[in-house]
Amino acid sequence: MAPGPFSSALLSLPPAALPFLLLLWAGASRGQPCPGRCICQNVAPTLTMLCAKTGLLFVPPAIDRRVVELRLTDNFIAAVRRRDFANMTSLVHLTLSRNTIGQVAAGAFADLRALRALHLDSNRLAEVRGDQLRGLGNLRHLILGNNQIRRVESAAFDAFLSTVEDLDLSYNNLEALPWEAVGQMVNLNTLTLDHNLIDHIAEGTFVQLHKLVRLDMTSNRLHKLPPDGLFLRSQGPGPKPPTPLTVSFGGNPLHCNCELLWLRRLTREDDLETCATPEHLTDRYFWSIPEEEFLCEPPLITRQAGGRALVVEGQAVSLRCRAVGDPEPVVHWVAPDGRLLGNSSRTRVRGDGTLDVTITTLRDSGTFTCIASNAAGEATAPVEVCVVPLPLMAPPPAAPPPLTEPGSSDIATPGRPGANESGAERRLVAAELTSSSVLIRWPAQRPVPGIRMYQVQYNSSADDSLVYRWVLQSQDLLPPQGPSLPSAGSLGLLAQLGF
Repeated sequence: MAPGPFSSALLSLPPAALPFLLLLWAGASRGQPCPGRCICQNVAPTLTMLCAKTGLLFVPPAIDRRVVELRLTDNFIAAVRRRDFANMTSLVHLTLSRNTIGQVAAGAFADLRALRALHLDSNRLAEVRGDQLRGLGNLRHLILGNNQIRRVESAAFDAFLSTVEDLDLSYNNLEALPWEAVGQMVNLNTLTLDHNLIDHIAEGTFVQLHKLVRLDMTSNRLHKLPPDGLFLRSQGPGPKPPTPLTVSFGGNPLHCNCELLWLRRLTREDDLETCATPEHLTDRYFWSIPEEEFLCEPPLITRQAGGRALVVEGQAVSLRCRAVGDPEPVVHWVAPDGRLLGNSSRTRVRGDGTLDVTITTLRDSGTFTCIASNAAGEATAPVEVCVVPLPLMAPPPAAPPPLTEPGSSDIATPGRPGANESGAERRLVAAELTSSSVLIRWPAQRPVPGIRMYQVQYNSSADDSLVYRWVLQSQDLLPPQGPSLPSAGSLGLLAQLGF
């Protein structure tokens, strides 16, 4: 039988070209679509599509949904749309490296249940949101290096916390990470965070990462590394992990004091890390500094409030306490009754150690204690506060007429249903109630000699303390100093209270 035109052309080709031509023919005979300028390889059971350096502006819609490996590198794709990878349930490896991707739609990878590797490095991503990586329950490798990422949401990695083995966020603009989520990546082998702006690692982050073999924190803004059981286990007397842990933290402005002594005691073979501070250790190799030079200084209180503070009940008072030491001391305050004070409806501790009591009560009289502490010790300083009670006003010359229907308290309330409307006038009105304020109004009384101020008494729901607010008739005061009064001639008096 004489060969046809196709078989004649086939016989005339060099032997090396036969497998490639047969592969293309097999793909065409099965009707597999292949976008223009892309290379499609269909070797059962794997379908691979290579579209590198083809000038793509978006993900081609004519992609076989059964593709297993898809490479779209070195193009100009600017966004990943919601339906770009829909129904690709067999996709295992997706590479979008070296594009201009700045946007990833919510749920763009939701159908990629079999995906194990996602490469989004060398793009223009500015953030990683929790809805962008949803559905990637089998992800092993997530490569996000060399972007412009400034923020990673706490839920961004939730879909693959128990499966991810390789996480790369290097060469970004990260100042922080969701360390709690990172600490749950129990199968993590490699964590690459070099060349970012990270200045803090939460203590205990790596304690559960028993499989971690490489941690790269090079060229960040770390002043210290918190003690972590993972590092200590790698150097301890017990059984060693099969692969030794490699930790790189060179290029950080390390503050070499006693807080880094635990790290200095680990055995290392390299000596590339240097100290930035204190001054006498600047530029010295970390691993060559003797342990006795890693020193701390106990706190010294340099500024505090005067020996005694005098304040009228209901008014604000600020107690100053500043301390120096190495490391920088943390300042706490203890109330006269022994309670450790924090931020509440009446008290606030500033970053510089100042205690603000916005509304004083009689139980604030006594000695407040400032405590400054750090790794080297603590220092204390007492501050005496004297709260002067508000003066009690003399009763008016003539007693007001009795109320028609008095309420259960000393604040007059409306009459009961069916009572005379004129006798049911509301004496005190509370309006515009929010979680932090209320607007109250009461009718103006006939002039009574001797009245110079009004006093409002209420309970704070945050700490159940009795609070007084008072205001002079001759001035308007805004919270937190006191309630506000209307202008002269008003029919009532207004006061806004901050809880």
